[in-house]
Amino acid sequence: MNTTTQHTTQYKNSPLGLIPEDWEVKKIGKITKTTAGGTPLTNRPEYWNGNIKWMSSGDLNLKRVFDVGGRITEIGLKNSSTKIIPVKCILIGLAGQGKTRGTVAMNMVELCTNQSVAAIFPSKEFYEDYLYYNLDYRYFELRQLSTGDGGRGGLNLNIINSIPVPIPPLPEQKAIADCLSTWDKAIEKQSTLIAQKELSKKALMQQLLSGKKRLKGFEKKWEVKPLTELLIYTPREIDKPKIPFLALGLRSHGKGVFHKNDFDPKAIAMDKLYVVKENDLVINITFAWEQAVAIASKKDEGGLVSHRFPTYTFNNKNSTSLYFKFFILGSKFKSMLDLISPGGAGRNRVMSKKDFLKLEIKIPEIEEQTAIANVLQCADTEIQLLKNKLTQLKEQKKGLMQVLLTGKMRLKLK
Repeated sequence: MNTTTQHTTQYKNSPLGLIPEDWEVKKIGKITKTTAGGTPLTNRPEYWNGNIKWMSSGDLNLKRVFDVGGRITEIGLKNSSTKIIPVKCILIGLAGQGKTRGTVAMNMVELCTNQSVAAIFPSKEFYEDYLYYNLDYRYFELRQLSTGDGGRGGLNLNIINSIPVPIPPLPEQKAIADCLSTWDKAIEKQSTLIAQKELSKKALMQQLLSGKKRLKGFEKKWEVKPLTELLIYTPREIDKPKIPFLALGLRSHGKGVFHKNDFDPKAIAMDKLYVVKENDLVINITFAWEQAVAIASKKDEGGLVSHRFPTYTFNNKNSTSLYFKFFILGSKFKSMLDLISPGGAGRNRVMSKKDFLKLEIKIPEIEEQTAIANVLQCADTEIQLLKNKLTQLKEQKKGLMQVLLTGKMRLKLK
């Protein structure tokens, strides 16, 4: 099979715009049946933990649903509005915040669903995988069709039944689905490879940053040193700008710096702010216990923070930002920050800047720090290249969906 266009294709007008002359447009309610699920009573333990698979709207993110965590009993099935959904129904999220509403999936096993999931039953009028891809491609359209307010909205069976779908001849439907499935398999394979590489890097980090694994050529014993010998508290105080400026924040769980561009100076009451420079270690004392810490990059240079974000430079005789870029992401460092952040939860847990510099860590000499950082940086580079390839595959699939599902490009069938 190839994806060469057929230049003899004639097009006609339809409710969905121009489509090939041999395609039709039909509403879902005219070509198949639909249903929504239900939830057995949560206060009846005899309804749960059975052997019938039961999914919620959150399981739609699996896309191809082979198994789910929920289980109900025969009694739960009989005494609720839920019902058995046959294999290869197209499932659509009806309600919910976030991305759930409008999310499309397909069940590859029999199961039951909750009331937030609609099921479009198989039919002789369409190839199931074709309809799955068609509706998955129209995710944002499904979101716009939602009713309701407050950002929540909701779909219902009447809306779903009224959705028009372009219907090519069955052989072409199958060819389109098979073509897109090829990209899905490549995407899944690439995603699995990335996950494996990230696990390998995590294990390597644990070994190298603890000294359990040494790089060739390094044998000198590691020393325990307080951070006061490795870091230098470096506040760069300035008057708050009178015009919009680049403000910086820190994500928790070691996820780095984020930018607040053109930040309105009137939105902050403080008169003094602090300049961040490349390779600074920046920490949010309010959420240090949640690992809100990062090494500033070149793109963060010149950004401003409040006094709640102390900045530190490195003593280049015995420490390097390259090494700490990885060290601060470790679970051991997170535990240390937790211990010096007393109090309750959230904003009541403020890290002691005084105690921070008293923390002691076991660390190699700077030459070995650099070598370790280079090894881990190579692992990061490899992972990023794999992620770039994954992005390309997803964009290629998106482009194919755009032309194949609208008939702009036709597949030559065997």
